Amino acid sequence: MAFVPAPDLHENPDKDRLRRIGRKVRERLAAHQAVYKVPTDKAEIYAVGDFFDAVECGRLMAITDAVAKPSQAYDADYASGYRTSYSGDVDPHDPFIRKLQRRIDDLLGIDPTYGETIQTQRYLPGQQFQAHTDWFPANTPYWDQEKDRGGQRSFTAMAYLNTVEEGGSTDFPRLGLSFEPRAGTLLIWNNADENGVPNPWTIHSGMPVARGVKYVITKWYRCRRWY
Repeated sequence: MAFVPAPDLHENPDKDRLRRIGRKVRERLAAHQAVYKVPTDKAEIYAVGDFFDAVECGRLMAITDAVAKPSQAYDADYASGYRTSYSGDVDPHDPFIRKLQRRIDDLLGIDPTYGETIQTQRYLPGQQFQAHTDWFPANTPYWDQEKDRGGQRSFTAMAYLNTVEEGGSTDFPRLGLSFEPRAGTLLIWNNADENGVPNPWTIHSGMPVARGVKYVITKWYRCRRWY
């Protein structure tokens, strides 16, 4: 999902829902002592250290290795080099996965039925995910598909499962922010602004790994029940 300007209001049927969800999560995270709000006035980004422990991270990495396959992107095939990681869909009925998803749900205070199932990702040296947004631009084939199966993405929650030897940062180039992978850290951001409009400042990239392997999991939330 390459960067495009935020859609006009008439192209954003989830505006009110995005605004309400954003307000609720904003207030909830502000009251949580373990949550750090990243200083920027262009987007809402938060970090939580040690959200997953070493045992949980190790188990998630093993699950990743078991289900990994070449990552997909809506508008680019794997050979293009746009997204060259390996990804996997976990078993949503696995009690371990359900426990971890519930922990993220509880932190954000979002209806669990709005959450997509956790996706795992693995990056080997040289692999990357070029600049993209997690929200769906209007007037695209994938928005036509996704608007009826949960609607727009509201929040992203991404956890680093290991500390990478070198490289593999998550960069927000328009904000001048870069986050180095640290095992157990959860990174959270609102994909919309306070008015409920998808936020172009949240364009981000998974930078190439230089040494070692990078493991992450990502959980996206929608505006309505996801299926």
